[in-house]
Amino acid sequence: MQRRGELLEERLTESIIGAFYEVYNVLGFGLLERFYASALARELIARNHHVAREFPVEVHYKGESLGRHRLDMVVDEKVVVETKSTLELHASAARQCFSYLRASGLEVGLVLHFGPEPNVKRLVSRNGGRGYTAIRDGRKTAL
Repeated sequence: MQRRGELLEERLTESIIGAFYEVYNVLGFGLLERFYASALARELIARNHHVAREFPVEVHYKGESLGRHRLDMVVDEKVVVETKSTLELHASAARQCFSYLRASGLEVGLVLHFGPEPNVKRLVSRNGGRGYTAIRDGRKTAL
């Protein structure tokens, strides 16, 4: 249960952000995104989190599939994590993460930018459990 004044998934996002800074401090700037995402996943697992990489989510309209999103990472089935390693963080990164939140039905997302200076953007979307489905092991599963 969320306490008054506490951010949604505050403890979890603090842990994810701590793992992000650990990875950034060790690897620095200049690698491809996939290396940062792999290191971040390993760091999160070492911190006892469940990590799903390249997490597929199907988007529906009136019961019909429109297609799938592939989320960079979902941590503990609660927080969407989008990693970027560009020179500058483009404004579209937050929009992309917000789209992932809407598609997944999850409410909290983090954009983690492994740029020249580390940067974190926290997003919240009050989805209200819209009944979106994830694709797990080839089967549709409600989130």
